[in-house]
Amino acid sequence: MPPSARLEIGPYDHAAALALERELGVSHVTAQALARRGHDTPALARAFLSAEESHPPSAFDGMEHATGVVLEHAHGGSRITVHGDYDVDGVCATAILVRALRRLGADIDWYLPGRAEDGYGLSLPTVERLAARGTRLLITADCAITAVEEVAAARAAGIDVLVTDHHAPRADGTLPDAPILHPALSGYPCEHLCATGVAYKLALALGPEAEQDVDLVALATIADVVPLVGENRTLVRTGLRALAATAKPGLRALMRVSQVDPGQLDATAIGFRLAPRINAAGRIQRADAALELLLTEDEGRAAGIARELHSLNAERRAVELGILFQAEAQVAEAGERHAYVLAGERWHPGVIGIVAARIAGRHHRPTVVIALDGATGTGSARSIPAFDLLAGLDACAAELLRHGGHRAAAGLELDRGRIDTFRAAFEQHATRALAPEDLEPVERIDAILPGAAIGTELAEELGRLGPFGNGNPDLALLVPSAELTDVRTMGEGKHVRFALDAGGVRSRGVAFGVDGRLPIAAGELVDSSVTLERNEWRGVVEPRLVLRHLRRCAPGPIEVVPAAPAYLDALRSELGIAGEPVAFGPARREAVDRRRDGAVATLVDLVSTGDPVLAVCADVPRRLPALCERVGGFALCCYASLERAPELLAEFSHVVALDPPSSRERARLLSSAETGMTHLAWGAAELRFSQKVHEQEYGLRTGLVELYRVLRDRGGAEGEELEQVLRGGGPHARSAVVAGRLVRVLTELGLVSLDLGPPALEFRSEERTSLERSPAFRAYEQQYLDGQRYLTSDILLAA
Repeated sequence: MPPSARLEIGPYDHAAALALERELGVSHVTAQALARRGHDTPALARAFLSAEESHPPSAFDGMEHATGVVLEHAHGGSRITVHGDYDVDGVCATAILVRALRRLGADIDWYLPGRAEDGYGLSLPTVERLAARGTRLLITADCAITAVEEVAAARAAGIDVLVTDHHAPRADGTLPDAPILHPALSGYPCEHLCATGVAYKLALALGPEAEQDVDLVALATIADVVPLVGENRTLVRTGLRALAATAKPGLRALMRVSQVDPGQLDATAIGFRLAPRINAAGRIQRADAALELLLTEDEGRAAGIARELHSLNAERRAVELGILFQAEAQVAEAGERHAYVLAGERWHPGVIGIVAARIAGRHHRPTVVIALDGATGTGSARSIPAFDLLAGLDACAAELLRHGGHRAAAGLELDRGRIDTFRAAFEQHATRALAPEDLEPVERIDAILPGAAIGTELAEELGRLGPFGNGNPDLALLVPSAELTDVRTMGEGKHVRFALDAGGVRSRGVAFGVDGRLPIAAGELVDSSVTLERNEWRGVVEPRLVLRHLRRCAPGPIEVVPAAPAYLDALRSELGIAGEPVAFGPARREAVDRRRDGAVATLVDLVSTGDPVLAVCADVPRRLPALCERVGGFALCCYASLERAPELLAEFSHVVALDPPSSRERARLLSSAETGMTHLAWGAAELRFSQKVHEQEYGLRTGLVELYRVLRDRGGAEGEELEQVLRGGGPHARSAVVAGRLVRVLTELGLVSLDLGPPALEFRSEERTSLERSPAFRAYEQQYLDGQRYLTSDILLAA
């Protein structure tokens, strides 16, 4: 689990989410996520969910000229060399172009640089080797947009060049003097294509048969961590389906050794199982084996290469772990910094990028890891969201031999003697660029997840928002105010499984990579950020929560409105009110049924909109303590207070009925304001609570007998003693409202007399009498009976 993050719940348009629910037929959780991610109209949401954006190859400026160059050399019998790269994107891009050129009958070969021997990209020695072996057209794949001198040298040697790349060009804007296909430079509508996506579009322009290689596009797009937006979503979604049914022997063999079920293939399986094994070839040896795996039609050869890549990946993991330990020791020695530059002798240059990503993730700092070898060092860098890594390296360019990359990841080369000055310059730039809050991880919540909503159906529905990755990250769902229970280690002590009890529902979850422990003990109330996934194990499908971040429940304040008056003041107010029910006009607010979601999740959701929220309950003093432990940021009042001050409703966009109203009049009151929404959020327990409170408020017989006996035995009460007598004792002391009703009945019956200033009650008579002689008692009794009927009616019992 990464460092503890600040959970940030951004506002969203609740009305827009409600429209998405109704028009698209999705859950409120899904509607929240769509709205928060900017897909806040039905049209935008439908377009996003359908993932059908696609553009023709001709949308690239210069595509016609590029294909003309390729076809001229292919038909003329010229030797064509595809120069790729040693990572998944470079290997897949190379494979697509080689397959396309083979279909044209071209004289085709390829060159993949060695990470240690050649370094990244096109080099001058490589140009010389290609010229010597007869290359007449050089097509670069995933490189060369910054290779201005190298392309010039190739052309001087009589080699035509076509550059296909997606990396950032030089800071000075200089481009190679050759035809270029680049999504951001060639006017293509989806500027985030990876290199394999560019190669795929070129291959399609050369022949429609290239469509069979969309599986490679999905593989590379996910592995290269480009933004999964626009057409990239279409390519990955289409490509995942194609990959699950691929006819390529190499991909099928790779899935077997990676223990990936084609039927369960998703972005996670590619990112953590398939891609690392392809990358392992270029990291530990050369990438040619990975390319051969993608090109071979021989089942036996494919199986052998897949086993070789699996073995190389295990070796890569061992090497990575050793370097990671040393790098972490340097971090500990350096202490708190705005950025880390770490270097070591004989660190494997093929693994340092992974180590840089691990350090950046663990410590939330831009990180450069440098492998020293002789007089120079090769570095790989990874960043955090708030820091532009390429801009940082540009600012330190005087200390580097060369560098390139983009905002989140980059590579570099420098002289050994420049490490200290580069470290100082890089840290200084990071200190200027990063504010203190940038150094704290932030988890941006996409939706509030009620416990009752957790299920396989919702997990599958949320999956429609995928594929997930850069630009469309996994959904972060907040389960608020849940109890953490049943915490156990799993996976040889590396992971933890647990249960979350939320809204009366217990859900299973798992936390990966936490060394067998969670930062908060079982039994505490927590706010947890999770991902909800559909988990299949041994034929059993169930929903599973994957823990992202955890924090103790620390709700904001709750404002009680209207401000509670002193007890005797409230008593005087009640004695001035007749015992007849108050009538209100027709309902005008829209009512939204959130009873299944529960009160806490509903309140957290509505507070997160940024709109003012009023919660209404049956009894504030009894509700407030439990609410304060779990949720906050809203105003709270009881139905009785709202009856006296109905104008309060106009101040709040959202009114939440925590407990059901005890009468039709109170139900109409909830929706009597002209604007806003009323949310019904009670459950069976809240219904029982309202019934109990209603009985205490209007079922006065027992209370009248108790108060009468106390006043008779005392002869009355006055001053400070009066409030004590009226309140009564025990856990359910009388409210001023109930006390006022009791006093009203007793005074109407002539059993006591009341003086309001200074307040005093005098006992007057022991004469037996019927309670029904009191008009107030008859009115209260009628309200009691009406409320009993209403609180057991179908309208409130229906969930």
